[in-house]
Amino acid sequence: MTAESDLAFDPWNPAFLADPYPAYAELRERGRVHWFEPTNQWLVPHHADVSALLRDRRLGRTYQHRFTHEEFGRTAPPPEQEPFHTLNDHGMLDLEPPDHTRIRRLVSKAFTPRTVERLKPYVRGLADDLVSRLVAAGGGDLLGDLAEPLPVAVIAEMLGIPESERAPLRPWSADICGMYELNPSEETAAKAVRASTDFSDYLRELIAARRKEPGDDLISGLIAAHDEDDRLTEQEMISTCVLLLNAGHEATVNATTNGWLALFRNPDQLAALRADHSLVPTAVEELMRYDTPLQLFERWVLDDIEIDGTVIPRGAEIAMLFGSANHDPAVFTDPARLDLTRADNPHISFSAGIHYCIGAPLARIELAASMTSLLERAPTLRPATEPERNPNFVMRGLAGLHVEL
Repeated sequence: MTAESDLAFDPWNPAFLADPYPAYAELRERGRVHWFEPTNQWLVPHHADVSALLRDRRLGRTYQHRFTHEEFGRTAPPPEQEPFHTLNDHGMLDLEPPDHTRIRRLVSKAFTPRTVERLKPYVRGLADDLVSRLVAAGGGDLLGDLAEPLPVAVIAEMLGIPESERAPLRPWSADICGMYELNPSEETAAKAVRASTDFSDYLRELIAARRKEPGDDLISGLIAAHDEDDRLTEQEMISTCVLLLNAGHEATVNATTNGWLALFRNPDQLAALRADHSLVPTAVEELMRYDTPLQLFERWVLDDIEIDGTVIPRGAEIAMLFGSANHDPAVFTDPARLDLTRADNPHISFSAGIHYCIGAPLARIELAASMTSLLERAPTLRPATEPERNPNFVMRGLAGLHVEL
């Protein structure tokens, strides 16, 4: 175990945010678990430990199915944040069995391999349309012109959100996701509360409309679930829709921009990809590993655990460092090298265990579609300016990626 004061891990330092991977290497070399005082968390940097802990039922995304805040040694969130926590705490990502099992079983019906496969032509057509507009303009912002609108449109289409009502979705999502960063500020919390209220109000109205006039969409499907074991409360339905939208595009957006920046900075790999488009499937996996869009995943310790001789007590919080695990040389040969032909690639960018990303197959289709379309329609794509990175650590991405032909 290493004390926080001795660590190079500094998630608020711009230099660290620009490239956290050398600091991760130091963390791995210095031990399997580290106490980090600024966030009162135990950092876990090794792939084997992260992979095992994601499947360990002594940990949970919540503790409230077993303990009150007081019993767990925690303080309840401030009352003014209630709209955010009500929304967040009823989504399956922050639930444990049996509620998690019930909701996931129902939602997974919309993400069967057959259903996702049927979306392929729609996703590819949408990607082609967005890229064609980018090409016609001679370039643009890869973030705002392709990375964001593609997955937002796909999830909104699945949920049955009309095209004319989609504009606020991305801003609401960004404000809510600000609360997943380390030690969010009061201003960040206030934005998240406002977005949670507005998004919930919108969905409540949409659900009421679908009850009167069902359509061929996921919200109508959730309403129509007649099995008493699967039926969702209205709050669970609202929270599920918000989670699907947030999780359904946040990682894809950041994986797209992080991935293209990595390609621009590794011209030999980009040249190989342009010469052989059959590399796209392995390229998607490698780019997800190489610059991981979700850097950290938190879980509560429900029963004492031990890591390398250090006992971590019930009530503690563990921060599993996905970005570090994806660069662990014990698992990945020469992990700092971008290798689009990497065949053995057990990255954990989509998590693992019961909280494995339900939308992972859809994310892969979206990433492959946008990449293929850019390779075919914009073969001379290059960065127009030096990109600016978001000042976020947990959700790693760019504030923009301006390109030209």
